[in-house]
Amino acid sequence: MNSIDKLSEIFARFPGIGPRQAKRFVYFLLSKNGDYSGEVIKAIENLKKDIVQCESCMRFFVGNGAKKKVCSICSDDTRDTSMLMLVPRDIDFEAVEKSGSYKGLYFILGGVIPILEKEPEKRIKLKELESRIKKSKNLKEIILAMNANLDGENTAEFIKQKFLRTGITFSTLGRGLSTGIELEYADPETLKNAFLHRTK
Repeated sequence: MNSIDKLSEIFARFPGIGPRQAKRFVYFLLSKNGDYSGEVIKAIENLKKDIVQCESCMRFFVGNGAKKKVCSICSDDTRDTSMLMLVPRDIDFEAVEKSGSYKGLYFILGGVIPILEKEPEKRIKLKELESRIKKSKNLKEIILAMNANLDGENTAEFIKQKFLRTGITFSTLGRGLSTGIELEYADPETLKNAFLHRTK
């Protein structure tokens, strides 16, 4: 495999990127003058150095050399600790937080559980979620902020069944979200209405 095909294969592993688009990325890099490729490499290296994962919510954030790996939201004592919103990915967290409608805490699942998945516990951060719930003394409600599609609904149902005996109330975002839509593409007003009209 030559270097063009190898890099194309790497780009094709990115979410939503097909082989043709992956190859376009490679030829774009080749066409750039100067040290553009060097800048890309340096940016990727710095990403791993600067970004850490929050021990509490599992989201990625700029660490700034902090010793304790807890993000600004989890360490903010003005947030409502009685609510925990579960979202599939960091990009979904950003979309919800941008709407400004939610003032509770978050947990990033790290993915969703596809229909007919034989090992669902391996597709999400289940152990970390269990630990988070056990440590939460004031938790009353878990908001399942999943994408409005079959995999999102399957993930929500799996989590509900898993923690059914905890006595915690479960709610889902209201159907201001169109069926099939992913959270990251929903506008702030739609997300705000979906949160305000969540169902239990």
